[in-house]
Amino acid sequence: MWILPLVGYLGVVLGFAFLTLAIASGLYYLSELVEEHTVLAKKLLTRMIYAVISIQLLLWLVDKFPFTLSLLSVLSHVIYAQNLRRFPIVKLSDPLFILSCILVIVNHYFWFRHFSAPPPRSKDYYSYYNTISDSDMPSFTEIASYFGLCVWLVPFSLFVSLSAGENVLPSMGSEYATGEGSSFASPGQEPGKTKGPANVGMAKALVDGIRNYVEESGEALGVWRGDRSKRF
Repeated sequence: MWILPLVGYLGVVLGFAFLTLAIASGLYYLSELVEEHTVLAKKLLTRMIYAVISIQLLLWLVDKFPFTLSLLSVLSHVIYAQNLRRFPIVKLSDPLFILSCILVIVNHYFWFRHFSAPPPRSKDYYSYYNTISDSDMPSFTEIASYFGLCVWLVPFSLFVSLSAGENVLPSMGSEYATGEGSSFASPGQEPGKTKGPANVGMAKALVDGIRNYVEESGEALGVWRGDRSKRF
């Protein structure tokens, strides 16, 4: 067969392209919702963090998850919660924000190593594995669900919800984000409520940046010409 494999490759490429566009559209839409409902978004994020911490404690107490990794996960979510103190504005050079990014990678690495290579059966180390059979080992679905809910959910939600402080215009109460002194804010222009390109979520800014790069590259290569606003 010659044609069917080519059709399969084409389907994979188109499927990946459509999946990428769907994810980008979802991020863009979620960022728009957060910009319109910042108070509700902060409440949801706070409760989400509490829920994940509660799940992690239950996994340690009931399912005998390793104490060290469970403590790491709980402390990481406590650090994530500190990013909400000036929600939705975040300064990219803030040590807490940088630490949060590092903790996401650290949590993923250690939990992946834990699930992929369980420790040896010993009474002194992870005694939980001494009493379970192979059939009781977590399935792929359970592991994927754990990563999605307890490792990635809160950091991903913060990424979608937070606005980069370097992109915020100076306004009353925005000294933290801009690093400058206070300035006058017009009525209705409260921190986190400024409309326009000055205050956009990081996910939205990322999608816009990639789209603009593709458009400019296409024009430079002669793929398309004319006013870009007429094409979108």
